Amino acid sequence: MRILLLSAYDAVSHQHWRKGLVSRFPEYDWTVLTLPGRFFSWRIRGNSLSWAFSERECLEQSYDLLIATSMTDLSALKGLVPVLAGVPSIVYFHENQFAYPLSGKEFSSVEPQMLTLYSALAADSIVFNTRYNQETFFSGAAALLKKLPDQVPAGLMELLAAKARVLPVPLQDSALMAGTPQAGALQVIWNHRWEYDKGPELLYRVMQVLKQREIAVKFHLAGQQFRYIPPVFEQLKQDCGDLIATWGYVDSREAYDALLQKSDVVLSTALHDFQGIAVLEGVAGGCIPVVPDRLAYPELFAGQFCYSGQGNEADNLAHRLAELADLKARQELPRAPSVERFCWSGQLDAYRALLTSVAGRG
Repeated sequence: MRILLLSAYDAVSHQHWRKGLVSRFPEYDWTVLTLPGRFFSWRIRGNSLSWAFSERECLEQSYDLLIATSMTDLSALKGLVPVLAGVPSIVYFHENQFAYPLSGKEFSSVEPQMLTLYSALAADSIVFNTRYNQETFFSGAAALLKKLPDQVPAGLMELLAAKARVLPVPLQDSALMAGTPQAGALQVIWNHRWEYDKGPELLYRVMQVLKQREIAVKFHLAGQQFRYIPPVFEQLKQDCGDLIATWGYVDSREAYDALLQKSDVVLSTALHDFQGIAVLEGVAGGCIPVVPDRLAYPELFAGQFCYSGQGNEADNLAHRLAELADLKARQELPRAPSVERFCWSGQLDAYRALLTSVAGRG
């Protein structure tokens, strides 16, 4: 089977997914095209233009299946390269444009939402990494369609629902590692992008509370950084530096794995996570997840691992971390839950069934 794989905004999580997909199915003949994960507004609107005229010979080859990320402007690409219109297609949603928290700096436009809606309609199958992602896409799309003034065809949501399913982004099986806990303070890793949507303000408030209460805890603030870093990080370092054991991106995979293994807790303070790969990696390394009771997390972990967003969320989270610090001091920390079902060994058959069934429609 010949497969064309398109990753139109090839950010880290998208790379993780597509590389895993290709490596796990070596029996298939893969052609992969990617575009850099930068200049979001241009990339999401211009990817079809970029590819249709710079990769036309590649796109016009014979394929049995087309797989595209949801950033790909599939409907326009099929129009610009008509031969692709006859190739069975899958669109994979790592995220959706209806449920992103706003930073206040965006140019307000529904175009990214409409584009992903068109791509979903142009595909034979649409796949979401979590139910939360699927549900927020469907509710957001339905709300958008209701706002349109006229000439909106009936039955669009039912059409989409008939071809939707959930398959997570799998972890590599090598991510499953035994923890190597350290004596002393509770070790907490926050291993997310240093951007507003990962909730650094909540992290800062929690660390302030823990410092004031003199809780025995150390934080490892790892994760990818970009040119612009929210100012709260510098304030956090200035005010809570004595709680910080690791500061900044860990670029060695071996060092990162070792940091996960020695940590007791992997923490999310996110305003949005459509799956939470960083948290799943932490749990695979032996960490106890401490995550909000919203977003995708309640479908990943039992309630005991979720802190409440009701009332004062910072106090709720600080209370949970203080409890875990006390349990560690008494050598009674609970075990991390199993995430084996999220590894490739647990998802391979489902992915194979998806690829073969959609390709068979050709």
